[in-house]
Amino acid sequence: MQQVSVGLSLHRPEMIPLISEAMRGHDAIFLEEPPAPGFDRMIRGELSIDDYLLPIDVEYPLFSRKMCDLLQDLYAEGKAILQVEPFVESLLSIHEFFAEGHKPEDLNKNSILLYVYRAERAATGALLAYYQTVGTGTFEKAIEAIIRFARADAARFRLRDSLRAQALVSLVQEYPSSYIESGQIHYQLWRLLRDRLPSHVRVQPLFLADAALRSMGEKGHLYGPGDQLTLLYIFHPTISQPGWENLLAARSMIYSKILEKQESNGDGETFPHLRDELACIRSVRQLSIDDCRYLFPQIRRASSPEARQLVTALMAVPEGRAKKCDSDL
Repeated sequence: MQQVSVGLSLHRPEMIPLISEAMRGHDAIFLEEPPAPGFDRMIRGELSIDDYLLPIDVEYPLFSRKMCDLLQDLYAEGKAILQVEPFVESLLSIHEFFAEGHKPEDLNKNSILLYVYRAERAATGALLAYYQTVGTGTFEKAIEAIIRFARADAARFRLRDSLRAQALVSLVQEYPSSYIESGQIHYQLWRLLRDRLPSHVRVQPLFLADAALRSMGEKGHLYGPGDQLTLLYIFHPTISQPGWENLLAARSMIYSKILEKQESNGDGETFPHLRDELACIRSVRQLSIDDCRYLFPQIRRASSPEARQLVTALMAVPEGRAKKCDSDL
């Protein structure tokens, strides 16, 4: 029986040892990135990692460098390594198309590029609208804006995962075992592959953060309120549960302010990012919609340390404040 593992992980340096262990158990590795110039030369060691990454816009530079180190080792061990991310590859093609002087209306109506363009434009536009609203608008308008963005983002992820699943279905069947790199938000990808691959191919998700959580005496999946809201819309596009949706949206605004943004060179024993995310998730889970409404005007222009102090101060208030936890809804 062929084995396909969908590795759902955080793109943080501290996760590299867990990613390494998971990847080494497979014959082929499919990366969550489009084909890049010089990639084959880089994994063979013929091009330096710094020179390879220089023209690439990477979100997490330290993580990317460590991943390249790992990929060179895996290639030397005989692993097949491929870059497969059709949605992002299509976006790059669209950018090149526009750079040549073309306009959106010039995109072929029967081309997947048009669907990618529309999904990306809708999500990006909704995100920009949210940023504008959260800076100057009311709490209620900000809630509406983040829900609109989450729905548009979910539609974008549905298309992105669908395109990647289509591309991977035939590729993974060429190897006895395959590892598919994915961010945690791409949980749907596992289900799409499971449904599209023949019965002799076993497909399983690997929640790589779970092992780290267990090492800290914790359990469960590491999804913040924003990811929970997006996943809700990915799997249930037409759902309407205003109370729950509004609470997740409100908590996500607080969570995004208190979460540590800077990339840390943490190791696979201390897990600084994982611990920070877990602490932030636990904090916002205790906040009611009224708590978030109270905090909103105070933290929207605050730094992360200042926002954390405000949340901590609110949580220290005796039980006189309005407060509803998940179980109360």
